[in-house]
Amino acid sequence: MKIVNKFYPHALAILGFIFVSLIYFYPVLQGKQIFQSDIAQYTGMAKEQNDFRAAEHTEPYWTNSAFGGMPTYQLGAHYPNDFVGKIDDVLRFLPRPADYLFLYFLGFYGLLLVLKTDPLKAFIGALAFGFSTYLIIILGVGHNAKAHAIAYMPLVIAGFILVFQKKYIWGGLLTMFAVALEVNANHFQMTYYLLIFLLILSGYFAFTFIKDKEYKPLLISIGVLLTAGIFAIGANAGNLLATNEYAKFSTRSNSELTYNPDGTKKENENALSREYITEYSYGIAESFNLIAPRLFGGSNHENVGTDSSMYQFMIGQGVPESNAKDFVSGMPTYWGDQPIVAAPAYIGVVVFFLGVLALFIDDRKIKYVFLGGALFSLILSWGKNFSFLTDFFIDYVPMYDKFRAVSSIQVILELCFPVLAVMGLQSFFKAKDEPKLQQKALVQTGVFGLGVLIILVIAKGFFHFTGSNDQYFLESYGPGFVDALKEDRMTMYYADLLRSGFFILVTFGILWLFIKNKFSQNTTLIIVGILMIFDLFFVDKKYVSGKDFVSPVQIAAPFQETPADAQILQDTTHYRVFEINGNMSSARASYFHNSIGGYHAAKPRRMQQLFDYQIAKNNLEVLNMLNVKYVIQTDKEGKEIPTVNPDANGNAWFVSAVKLVNKADDVMKALNTLDTKEVAVFNVHENESKFENARAKKVWDTTGTIKVVEYKPNYIKYQADTQKDALAVFSEIYYKNGWNAYIDGKLTNHFPVDYVLRAMEIPSGKHKIEFKFEPQVVKTGGTITLISSIAMLLLLAGGIYFEKFYRKDSEKNKTATQN
Repeated sequence: MKIVNKFYPHALAILGFIFVSLIYFYPVLQGKQIFQSDIAQYTGMAKEQNDFRAAEHTEPYWTNSAFGGMPTYQLGAHYPNDFVGKIDDVLRFLPRPADYLFLYFLGFYGLLLVLKTDPLKAFIGALAFGFSTYLIIILGVGHNAKAHAIAYMPLVIAGFILVFQKKYIWGGLLTMFAVALEVNANHFQMTYYLLIFLLILSGYFAFTFIKDKEYKPLLISIGVLLTAGIFAIGANAGNLLATNEYAKFSTRSNSELTYNPDGTKKENENALSREYITEYSYGIAESFNLIAPRLFGGSNHENVGTDSSMYQFMIGQGVPESNAKDFVSGMPTYWGDQPIVAAPAYIGVVVFFLGVLALFIDDRKIKYVFLGGALFSLILSWGKNFSFLTDFFIDYVPMYDKFRAVSSIQVILELCFPVLAVMGLQSFFKAKDEPKLQQKALVQTGVFGLGVLIILVIAKGFFHFTGSNDQYFLESYGPGFVDALKEDRMTMYYADLLRSGFFILVTFGILWLFIKNKFSQNTTLIIVGILMIFDLFFVDKKYVSGKDFVSPVQIAAPFQETPADAQILQDTTHYRVFEINGNMSSARASYFHNSIGGYHAAKPRRMQQLFDYQIAKNNLEVLNMLNVKYVIQTDKEGKEIPTVNPDANGNAWFVSAVKLVNKADDVMKALNTLDTKEVAVFNVHENESKFENARAKKVWDTTGTIKVVEYKPNYIKYQADTQKDALAVFSEIYYKNGWNAYIDGKLTNHFPVDYVLRAMEIPSGKHKIEFKFEPQVVKTGGTITLISSIAMLLLLAGGIYFEKFYRKDSEKNKTATQN
């Protein structure tokens, strides 16, 4: 019975999380699925992989449908022995995206329990965290991996705290499994930001241990955490090793080129420019969006309603009421510093109020860790608007320059403030026997919260309410349009300040009535909890709601075949397609064809460079060497038409000569005028395969034939027939780690040419040539994953035995001896 009573509140909380998750995303109960723009792009990118998996019942680990060819390591590849992934599947049993919302709640609930919060307060706090607007909007647009990683952050933090509280067994086990799940979520940017906060947290505990001269517990804690981390990382070795290998091939690694596409000298070798990294920098003043959602216009697609100035402007222009109503349902009211914003990063003004209350009334020093984490992440999110710190991190902090959208580090703030809010509530109720302390802290909090809002009202005159695209609107629609837009922005500014002020006053009043014994603790807690959740809920529903759900058929096939696609698909040979409108940033063409474009956060670096330096400058010879047989263009009427490229080089061809150069710059420059059908460019310093001078000057035979006879994502077979030795170039992307070449079954060396392609020497005669994708990194990673997973299970069993039996028996024996 004691066990039932102990776990009953937690079972109710979990059932509550399930219920709330399903109710918020209620269309999943009708069999509908949420349409997520990023997931639609992913579906296009992964279609060839998924089709191959379904047909062959194995993983290709390579796709030819995007960027000319790339590994599928970051496209949902399944790695061997993924035990952690199976655990994650069990936890994510609800329909998507309710599964991620449930994980938000569950992970945060666990953290609050570790912080000694009772179940009801922890339940309310978990809802407040999960309904933070940014966490909801990323589910709306399809940043599933990001949401996945954020959901496990609280459990990792909980594990660290337990270890530093000298609960080494349970803390170590929780840390090990939480870190394993966090890494398995496969969003390394979020995990990197979590690591920054863990360093702050660890620094606090290390300082405490050293101050108290507890060196042994500090060393034990570090040892436990390191052990947990090693096994957690080992359990994800397949993904981590493959991703690390691919990263060197992607835009997240350093560039070999020393000049820009316009010919100017590159300032640094990082493939991600400083401008690209900091493009999404949060405005300093824009940070107040955290407590007043539409202070800076909300999003780029706001419904301003029929009471708006824009609606009146449209009616004044003679636009019919129905058309005007539709038009104002998606206005670009956002006027902050970022290029595009789908929704404000609103944490909730009640959460903010209670978080500030914690600073005045909670006497636990750990509150400063969460405050420090929140402020530090906020300042880093300013990016180029606080360049001193940002430049330091880009230049000197390892790996920081590999990630873009610096504003997303605010996820740490969005985690820390709900923790502070619950700490504030908890400490407020604990001080019930000290009404003067309660009153003082509540008044200080109210003055601070309302004071910030009043300052913002007064500061209205310092803001211009002008967005970065307003010049375009001025030229396209005239000054009346822009004036109406600015008036609506000002209306939002005042309206949301009043809204936040209202919630602060009501929260203040409820807590004041508790001090005066007008409400019980549970009544007060429930009312404040409802205020906190409703505050966030109604903001969230503006940006992610039932209207975003569609039939499963539309999700499974997000792109519709056009007449241009149908015409191209009649060609059953092997070729590539270039969709001009996609501009190397859309997976639509990849859904139907083998495309040289695609959609990916870490594109193959050299293909992106080839586009920037050559294709964007209309170098058709580069399209020829990539075997682009069809170019999808748009005619004057906006209709897509496929244009046949008769000069495409084909799947493979023989060249007569090799041009040797000494660096990547020279290869790229040579492509400016290269006849790729006759000459191949080889960088002698790029690869261990070096031509001798005599062979380099050799005139190779081009009279033979070579043709493809079998073509799969991870396997290509050719038949070659040549009278003399020949040098073949293949219109396939060179990737040295995994692709092996065979001539008549014998492993044969192949090497890179023309910046991105493969080449190999073919002896005279008839030969079978095969390329097989056989990535050793997957095999090695799978072995490490298996060993680590077994070790984790053994540690789990040993930990449970030690805590439940060995320690209990030891305590009994100790008691008996003392008696």
